[in-house]
Amino acid sequence: MLRVAVIGSGPSGVYTAQSLIEQQAVPDIEVYVLDRLPCPYGLVRYGVAPDHEKIKSLQNNLRTVLEHPRTHFLGNVEVGAPGLGVEELRQIFDAVVFCVGAATDRHLGIPGEELPGSHPATEFVAWYSAHPDAAALRFTLAARSALVIGVGNVAVDVARMLSRGAAELAATDMPQGPLSALADSRVEDVWMVGRRGPSQAKFTTKELRELGSLPDTDVLVRPEELARDPAYRDPGELPAVARRNVEVLRGWAERQAAGPESPDAGPVPSPARRRRRIHLRFFLRPVEMLGDATGVRAVRFERTAPDGRGGVAGTGEFEEIEGQLVLRSVGYRGTPQPGLPFDETTGTVPHLAGRVLRDGAPLPGVYVAGWIKRGPTGVIGTNRPCAKETALSLLADAPALAERATAGDPVEALTRAGQRPVPWPGWLAIEAAEAEWGRGLGRGTVKLPDWTGLLDAARSAGQIG
Repeated sequence: MLRVAVIGSGPSGVYTAQSLIEQQAVPDIEVYVLDRLPCPYGLVRYGVAPDHEKIKSLQNNLRTVLEHPRTHFLGNVEVGAPGLGVEELRQIFDAVVFCVGAATDRHLGIPGEELPGSHPATEFVAWYSAHPDAAALRFTLAARSALVIGVGNVAVDVARMLSRGAAELAATDMPQGPLSALADSRVEDVWMVGRRGPSQAKFTTKELRELGSLPDTDVLVRPEELARDPAYRDPGELPAVARRNVEVLRGWAERQAAGPESPDAGPVPSPARRRRRIHLRFFLRPVEMLGDATGVRAVRFERTAPDGRGGVAGTGEFEEIEGQLVLRSVGYRGTPQPGLPFDETTGTVPHLAGRVLRDGAPLPGVYVAGWIKRGPTGVIGTNRPCAKETALSLLADAPALAERATAGDPVEALTRAGQRPVPWPGWLAIEAAEAEWGRGLGRGTVKLPDWTGLLDAARSAGQIG
């Protein structure tokens, strides 16, 4: 029997497990999906916004794989410092596939970036998604103006969540703390700012359009900024997504020009909530955050212009935008994995078709898939071919991998190594506890927001040591 450990239970990890168990070449393969958290699904559970129920329903597909008889989910297993190292894992499993994603945010590298009130956008996402590592975070949302730096889908999600009312989110699984904070929010203006033009923005059109359908919210653009983009007036040669994005932005600009009496002027404001404004700004590069020990108060930007080579250059013109809350969403970066080689330039593990390379030679029995393999690119579906490529490499190596002697039962071996695995029934107990908690609040399922609650739920069902 070939026993494979897949580290990470997000889409890349689950798709890797699926590729392994569905193939016919090695019928007696067993896949153990290990995760640091006691809950599966990775960013589908802890990164997809709570109001994106269709995307979150992908959990049902991932669940089917994790419930397969030859797949074993084991949560609450720490890999890397201070947990299990590569060599320890290789003593338990015939092969190990790292699907750990890109765990850190990129920094702006500007003065004032660490002022109070300035946060990576991922911290805000983790807070409203009830990631247990974010249990100590508090966002009071007392700011009148909030800045989101970046123009990707995470930036759009953050801007949308800042603009939604608590009543609209009560039906989601958002934890009670963030829901209450949104109910008390004083945010009136949300600024989403990109250093390049609209044709180079990284958000998808569906996400962009959602901003225009939010109740009691105006989306404002500046036609003169849009027009700075050489592709704005004639987007016909752009890739499909960029072309559609430009068309949506042009529509908003035309609607603004038509004035509030236009038949396309947007939803009628609700008398129960003040109207909010989302400002989409382009060709502005952050150069400094302004404030003091009490917090950030504004961000200073330099106006940029297309440089004719696909990038932008500074113009020497500056503008300050007020903001007492700043969320930085300028991309992700992989982190070194103990025992594995790492390319600091790309933030990835060197590999050949998923086989980890050390000094140009494959590291026997060690593989990568997902963002740690290719960098933080693509959408959820991009993980399928990526995972399949890695799985095919592992399967081609299977005869040699099976020759090694490994420890006995993996769960027992992990326990002897000091881990306290939460198996699939433990996750089911957590699900039941979240449903019960939601009923007590008069809502649907509501996520447990901290490690204690999650592990206590698993422990109460006898599913953790």
